[in-house]
Amino acid sequence: MQHFELENGRWAELTFPQQMANIGSETFRVMKALEAGKESRAISAFVRFQELIDLTIRYGRIGESADARNAMWEELCRFRELYCAAFEERNLPELVAANRYLDHFAAKR
Repeated sequence: MQHFELENGRWAELTFPQQMANIGSETFRVMKALEAGKESRAISAFVRFQELIDLTIRYGRIGESADARNAMWEELCRFRELYCAAFEERNLPELVAANRYLDHFAAKR
């Protein structure tokens, strides 16, 4: 794990928008690396994306009520699934769309 220090509690201290903005940083790196033809960099950023979204799914501050937490948990799992499929297919338009979605969180940091 490249984000080992985050698993030891620091990730859970971040707000949900901060967590999502950090995930967005990695998706941006994936997209830029693929556009530049730098496959190994894209894979490294993709691995970091997976680590961060998994930490958010596990420890994220994603809602006050049980219903809100369940809905966000499902949304995050679905986003992870779709992003992984887009990466596997090297579907740049889908990767760009995912990054645009995450850009909204960067503005809320």
